[in-house]
Amino acid sequence: MSVPYWNLADGAAKVGAHARTLTGTSPWVYGVRPDGEISPHLSNPSAEDTKNLESIYASGLTTIPTVANHFDGGWQYEPISRMLHDPAVMRDHIEDLTALAVSQNFAGIDIDYEELRAVDRTAFTEFMTRLGEALHSKGKKLAVTVSAKTSDAGNSEPNRAQDYGAIARAADEVRVMAYDYHWQTSEPGPVAPGFWVRDVLAYATTQIEPNKIVLGVPAYGYDWSVGVAPPVSWARAHELSQQHNAEVQWDEESETPWFRYWEGDTEHTVWFENAYSSAVKFQLAREFGVRGVYLWVFGPEDQLLWKKINDDWKMLPCPGPPPPR
Repeated sequence: MSVPYWNLADGAAKVGAHARTLTGTSPWVYGVRPDGEISPHLSNPSAEDTKNLESIYASGLTTIPTVANHFDGGWQYEPISRMLHDPAVMRDHIEDLTALAVSQNFAGIDIDYEELRAVDRTAFTEFMTRLGEALHSKGKKLAVTVSAKTSDAGNSEPNRAQDYGAIARAADEVRVMAYDYHWQTSEPGPVAPGFWVRDVLAYATTQIEPNKIVLGVPAYGYDWSVGVAPPVSWARAHELSQQHNAEVQWDEESETPWFRYWEGDTEHTVWFENAYSSAVKFQLAREFGVRGVYLWVFGPEDQLLWKKINDDWKMLPCPGPPPPR
């Protein structure tokens, strides 16, 4: 399960409450600065943040922190591009990542480098290969977070930057972010429709050994109206539907819930995930024989979700969508 730096208290509480269900944690607490240096997101953590992190680390669960090229509220492409295309900078970056895993006694490192471009494909594969070798030489694991796609080209530059097969040969885990089919600036729609997740798994299992795939299952949604749609937790979606007397609908095609409400003259459309829509994804993961699932929880979740996880899966560490802006 991912524990993002902006939500440590909630993450620590979930780890404590569901330690028997979880198999590991991925604190989302390291970023890549514009100068290329790896830095904690919380450079001056509060006493409460420190306590929550220590609680997570002391849980007894495997800890593989996520290092993302996200810093100061945005994705940092330039430092990653510079690293990928300069052998000396790549060497130093690999040494820094390996040193982080060793010095902090982490089980490994999860790489979540997003917003890459097609021109980075070969270099990104080389980086993954060399980082995997370096981590393995120290007895550490490499996890790689990848965008979901249904063909090699996918539908975007970041998709073309990631060679699933080559990445899988270097990594111990490939974490497929099967969410944000609709996103904050798209038209309203399901975040992870079942038909799309099926297509994502159908392609991924042709490129990656199923026992290396962990499927990302979202537990959040978006509230679309005007401008950028804010993310909503299951609890927030439930609250909004009650507050505005909006009837929650079940969309048969996507197998996800949604509703519409009005706030003054502004129409809102909310698509989100609940235990039943998540169970659809769990069943697909079983059908395709992948290693497991991970869950991205954005705030209070449907408590029935944990029962369905216990019925079907042990959870693996989790990457997440972009932080709230």
